Amino acid sequence: MSEIPAKATESEDPSEGARARAADGLASAVGGALAADGVRTGDAMWQSSPPGSIYDYIRVASFSIGPDGLVNQWSLRAEHLFGIPADRAVGMDPIEAFIDPRHRERGMRKMAEILDGREWTGVVPFRMPRGVEGECGHEGLAEVYVMPTRTEEGEKAAVCIVVDVRTLRTIETDLAASQAIFSQSPFGFLLIDPDLRVRRANQRFASIFGGTPDDHRGKGVHDYLQRGEAERVAATLRRVLETGNSITDMHVTGFVPGSDERRHWSVNLYRVHSGSGRPIGVAWLGTDITARRAAAREAAAARRNLALLNEAGARIGNSLDLETTARQLLDVVVPGFCDLATVDLYQGLLAGDETPPGLADGSAELRRVAFASAVSDAPFAGTGVPVAVGAVHHYPFNSPCADALRTARPQNVPGEDGGLVQSTLAVPMVAHDTVVGLVQFARTKGSEPFGDRDRDLAVELAARAAVCIDNARLYRREHERALILQRSLLPPGDPEASGLDIACRYLPGTVNTGRPSEVGGDWFDVIELPGHRTALVVGDVMGRGLRAAVAMGELRTAVRTLAQLDLEPAEVLSQLDEIARGLGAPGGVQQATRAARRPREADLSEVYLATCVYAVYDSVTRRCTFANAGHLPPVLVEPGEPALMLDVPPGMPLGVGGEPFEEVEVELPEGALLALYTDGLVESRDHPLDEGLQAFVSALSDPAHPSPGHHPSTTALRADSSQYLEDVCDHVLNTLDTHHGEDDIALLMARVQGLPTDSVGDWTLPREPRSVGRAREYARAQLLAWDMEPLVDTTELLVSELVTNALRYGEGEIRLRLLLDRTLVCEVWDSGLVQPRRRRARDTDEGGRGLQLVGLLSAAWGSRRTPRGKTVWFELPLPGGDTTLTDPAEALLSLF
Repeated sequence: MSEIPAKATESEDPSEGARARAADGLASAVGGALAADGVRTGDAMWQSSPPGSIYDYIRVASFSIGPDGLVNQWSLRAEHLFGIPADRAVGMDPIEAFIDPRHRERGMRKMAEILDGREWTGVVPFRMPRGVEGECGHEGLAEVYVMPTRTEEGEKAAVCIVVDVRTLRTIETDLAASQAIFSQSPFGFLLIDPDLRVRRANQRFASIFGGTPDDHRGKGVHDYLQRGEAERVAATLRRVLETGNSITDMHVTGFVPGSDERRHWSVNLYRVHSGSGRPIGVAWLGTDITARRAAAREAAAARRNLALLNEAGARIGNSLDLETTARQLLDVVVPGFCDLATVDLYQGLLAGDETPPGLADGSAELRRVAFASAVSDAPFAGTGVPVAVGAVHHYPFNSPCADALRTARPQNVPGEDGGLVQSTLAVPMVAHDTVVGLVQFARTKGSEPFGDRDRDLAVELAARAAVCIDNARLYRREHERALILQRSLLPPGDPEASGLDIACRYLPGTVNTGRPSEVGGDWFDVIELPGHRTALVVGDVMGRGLRAAVAMGELRTAVRTLAQLDLEPAEVLSQLDEIARGLGAPGGVQQATRAARRPREADLSEVYLATCVYAVYDSVTRRCTFANAGHLPPVLVEPGEPALMLDVPPGMPLGVGGEPFEEVEVELPEGALLALYTDGLVESRDHPLDEGLQAFVSALSDPAHPSPGHHPSTTALRADSSQYLEDVCDHVLNTLDTHHGEDDIALLMARVQGLPTDSVGDWTLPREPRSVGRAREYARAQLLAWDMEPLVDTTELLVSELVTNALRYGEGEIRLRLLLDRTLVCEVWDSGLVQPRRRRARDTDEGGRGLQLVGLLSAAWGSRRTPRGKTVWFELPLPGGDTTLTDPAEALLSLF
């Protein structure tokens, strides 16, 4: 206003006095306002309007018109509004310059009225003069206030005040929109001044905190929030005022009047400025998110439970061991679901007893198999006296835990006063309608109590673990049965053999790893043969489980049967190959042979494959004959020499058929060490076969285990040799990687202790009747030399019978051999191929009782083929043993 020229001093308008009075009133009001702001009204000096006045928002300009109707004064605000500098505007005709040609005639009439001294107010459309840079042709709408004045010469003039209507309309619209947003907003809206006091509140805020919006003027955040929260919010408001950085989604917690429920709000804060940019406060926009927070907690709990179930599915049940499965359950739930947890399983379940179907009786004994704590290993005493892991206990009949076991329903057990535990969930472990145990989940005081969702989750976790434990129980039962079957098919105790010291080891996969696995088809055997010979067998049926164990038993039985027929090693493997081919065929060997010619039918038969090495050792000659069916080569360690693998042709595995087997004969020096083994000893996922074989050979060549050397064959020295073999077996198993548990391990080691020459009597007899008497003489003399006088009569009688048979039914020279070891063996050799056959003689027969007599007086007898004929033999126990000799007289009388 100070820019308007004050040249007009009087007016001829009748209303001039009224306008003067209104001006005086306005001046008086302004002066009062200034006085209120500390400005003295009597002073001649006026101060400028402070920032934030109305002129910061509206566009107001002024200019004056001279008596000639031309502009003679042009203010700075007019320059800003119209964009025309004063030097150009002065002298312009406002009607010609700013009024559209269509309205100029009317504008000229209004200008004449104004210069005639009349006051006029109205809305005038205008446009910028042509040639104005940036505003050429721009049209607008202005509200004009024209007040007549007089010049110093007394000529009529006018003062014009122009307001941009568009700005006014914009302000009006903005005010209406602001008012609508503020009052109709569904969110709590506050305007907080720089003193952190509420300047204005909307109805939504007032409906939450009570009263009317005006009742909240002047209040601070401490009037709504608790002290700690209020101080945090106040500090945030100051930071927003100082920095101008807005805050989004600030969570504020508090209470509303008349309610004890904790409420949560999401608050957005931003600084508010005046038109000149001066900060005038902070806008507060708050949303109640209590329900959303509750829903978010529920969703988070659901996601957590789902993640827990996923983790349980991934981690529980990876082992088929009962205790390991229980520990896996606790690893999942502690501390993600609870603070302490225990697992109790029925003692009978762990002992391998059958669990009766249906609901369990809570009075049975349980064993605590697992415990976990997230509270510094605090003892679990949520349901009574603490129970140590591994202890056997039972719950009282009326206790919640016994009730849970009895009814198969979870029970909530409250914690004791003064105790650590707040509450405990006792959940029965039910699998296939059978309760196998009880799991307890406990939360300590200060934790969130168990809810219905937690109960459902606990039941699901317990059920999953129960199914895994029941599967482990069933597998353990089947595995133990298969293992019992497999062990029953292996040689009992420590095998003994003539001229050999034997040591053996069998390790099923479960022993090394501590976790159950299927039994394999590995086996070994030591079979005593006539003539102080011994058959050594090691084999491996391909596959695992009960099927492999049964196949192994059938093959082992077949091997023992074939060995008693005294067949050559290659013949034994050929017969085993036929038997293995017939194991998977319903009709046996012949059906399998026919099916092999018809591939379509062969697909319907199960295929049994096995590897086997079969060796026959003669203690008299110390020669060993080997035959191999796809098995790993034997290893020989001669005294003072490194270990080496024998070059035995491997042949095809048993069950393949169609290929003959080769034999290799090796002379074993005295004190040599022979090792037969299966692939589980030398092969695993981490160690290939070549490395394992090399490690095995190196372990046998280890100088830390020297050979005992050559000693006379005494009982004490044989005991030392046996202990040496046991040490070598332990050394091999400790040196090699035998803890992989991927396959069974069978190891058979034999140390050569040949029959001494003074324990062998060998004579050749001509084919003549006198040879019978000579044979008796040779036998008597040898037995007396061996100090075996109690055996003389029986031996003479049986030798004469066998030599007589050789003379009557045999061919070629006759050979008599006596062998003394753990028993006395007599052998009569000849070149005939006809095997003797024992028959029962009739009472009227004069002969035919010789072999009957041999069978009555000897411990065992038989015949076998040799490359040059046959051998008939008998065996007698040594005096002083557990077996008593049969009286020859009584044996002769029993024949009649």
